Amino acid sequence: MEAVKVLSSKLVRPSYPEGAPAPDTTEVVPSSMFDEVTYDMQMAIIYAFSPPGPSTADIERGLAEVLAVYRLFAGQVVRRDGRRGVALNDHGARLVEARVDASLAEVAPAKPSPVVLQLHPSLEGEIEEVVQVQLTRFACGSLAVGFTANHAVADGHATSDFLVAWGRAARGFAFGPAPPHHRPDLFRPRDPPAVEFEHRGVEYYHPPPSSAGGDHKHGHGEAHHTIVIHKAHFTKDFIARLRASASEGRGRPFSRFETILAHVWRAMTRARGLGNPLQSSTIRISVDGRQRLSAPPGYFGNLVLWAFPRATVGDLLNRPLKHAAQAIHDAVARVDAAYFRSFVDFVGSGAVESEALAPTAVLKDVLCPDLEVDSWLTFPFYELDFGGGSPSYFMPSYFPTEGMLFLVPSYLGDGSVDAFVPVFEHNLEAFKQCCYSMD
Repeated sequence: MEAVKVLSSKLVRPSYPEGAPAPDTTEVVPSSMFDEVTYDMQMAIIYAFSPPGPSTADIERGLAEVLAVYRLFAGQVVRRDGRRGVALNDHGARLVEARVDASLAEVAPAKPSPVVLQLHPSLEGEIEEVVQVQLTRFACGSLAVGFTANHAVADGHATSDFLVAWGRAARGFAFGPAPPHHRPDLFRPRDPPAVEFEHRGVEYYHPPPSSAGGDHKHGHGEAHHTIVIHKAHFTKDFIARLRASASEGRGRPFSRFETILAHVWRAMTRARGLGNPLQSSTIRISVDGRQRLSAPPGYFGNLVLWAFPRATVGDLLNRPLKHAAQAIHDAVARVDAAYFRSFVDFVGSGAVESEALAPTAVLKDVLCPDLEVDSWLTFPFYELDFGGGSPSYFMPSYFPTEGMLFLVPSYLGDGSVDAFVPVFEHNLEAFKQCCYSMD
């Protein structure tokens, strides 16, 4: 790729309306139990906008205005008494401007590869800002917006709300009000607590003594050199046929998400060449708890637990698609309001501290025989408009974890779906053959 030349880097601080009272910059928002149990990582996504790209001045002004409302994203992560929190100190978000002396079509890949790491600020090392943005202008007039945020501060649902508000601010439209964030009285255990489900070995586990504090980051170790990310494009027609096949004889059809994920699960199992039919494969699926816990509307933070559908290799390969789809459907259904409340009571019981439990949400290089899925199918990412229209496409950055899928609505806007699937290079051809087959 033509070199990305960084032109400037600065902090954009919140811009408050004239005459508004000065905010309290000493407040610290404590992390919720859902912030504590999720991935402690920087998430990065890349948007591409066709020319004429929106002006940098409008994007920066919009960012300053939206940070005054979404103050968690202008603060800094701090630790007090061993617990994480966000200091609402108006530190600001980092804004980097860069350019490339070539066209977007010449250099930017249509799928994540190491090249795209140049299109957003680095995710490595100590990062002082919760949010970082890089605006990369291309010779053709296109603009790439690389956005990174600390996942332990906000989940995908909250982040997409922020992005849509940022676009509205850049266009001079109203947005807001300030979203509610975590406060100590929000997710309170019941009295008496009722831990009705098993949470050890699910959200938390007993780490072996040697691994204490051994945070594992993406891309360390040798494995990632042989991992490639395949972009599978599923047309609306293909998805409709898959759903009809999976849902035959069922009162209600499986959802688009359940069907596509079941299909990719089987295709990955086949492509990986897993030989033992009794070996089990599990998927980690995020489940949003906002409605399940009746969270305040617009709640900003993390509010996700996970479903873990499981099936044997033999069943995935030899039973029809319906079997895998039903396993996914049933596992997600089990993570209901009662499950979320049980988790709140479990964490409130002090078991995590007293037993020195650690979150199971840690980054790995290889998930085989398991999978993890981040579904962005319901997030309004394409509504990010800085004044020049919707993005021509967006995608996750390069996260070379074998088996960690992203499902994204296609930029075509016709109901088709793109699946970004990291596979070992030696399994790629087999996966391509499986993933477009209805068998």
